[in-house]
Amino acid sequence: MAPFRTFEGKLAIVTGASRSFGAVCAEHFASRGANVVIVYATDESTPKAQALARSFEEKYNVKALPVKADLSKPEAPQHMVDSAKAHFADASGRFQIDIIVNNAATVNAQGIDQLDLELFDATFNVNCKAPALLVKAAFPYLPTDRSGRIVNISSATTTWGVWWQTSYAGTKGALEAMTRVWARELAERCTVNAVAPGPMDTGLYSGLPDEPREALRPLNLLTPLAKARPGIDSPEVLELAKSIGGRPGYLEEVAGIVGVVCLPESGWMTGNLLGANGGGAFVR
Repeated sequence: MAPFRTFEGKLAIVTGASRSFGAVCAEHFASRGANVVIVYATDESTPKAQALARSFEEKYNVKALPVKADLSKPEAPQHMVDSAKAHFADASGRFQIDIIVNNAATVNAQGIDQLDLELFDATFNVNCKAPALLVKAAFPYLPTDRSGRIVNISSATTTWGVWWQTSYAGTKGALEAMTRVWARELAERCTVNAVAPGPMDTGLYSGLPDEPREALRPLNLLTPLAKARPGIDSPEVLELAKSIGGRPGYLEEVAGIVGVVCLPESGWMTGNLLGANGGGAFVR
């Protein structure tokens, strides 16, 4: 059964959206009637982003715009907003951004004893600075009736204290702090919340070396919904679950939580962190 078109006519910007979780998240909104801006970083991703946009338009009868924007560059967020405005503004020049999902991120898995300053700065620029600059660029075009939605994708590493995550967890923790600040500053325009996934089925965990696998095992063993299910989960997921202590979350499952945060009925929830780690969606 096709989903209800809950977001009919709204405009959603999703960063890091040409593949993996970002693409699934963008499709979640498109399938429910939203026009989407598919933000991606490199020339190599252009064919994927263009194909994704075409498929959204054909399957869901929405408008979709792929925009290349290297979020490590400070000018990228403004370019993103300008491109969206040029494409989606109506004849009178009216343009509104209803939903922003700050999903794009880079992972820098270095121990504190090996911390590289250049990599640390690069992680901060994409994971922390870029979302702030995007919200700043979007500010003039946000709704003025509290109907807007901003969702920042954080990570369970900020609370789990996972090894080798000084840069990644540190920048995601900063993003969570900014979420609470923006919830106050933007209260008359939009809600601002963060969603913090645990391990997701992105393919990353299949290639992990033994040491990180063993580090994840006790955390996954304590996750209520991480038990793999023969006959339901794929053989690959069952095998992965054996080695890391539980199955990762499916991308559609986590995208669904992002979608719930953006519903009109979620208008009384702002400045919160929602867990998406298979332990139930907690709010903090």
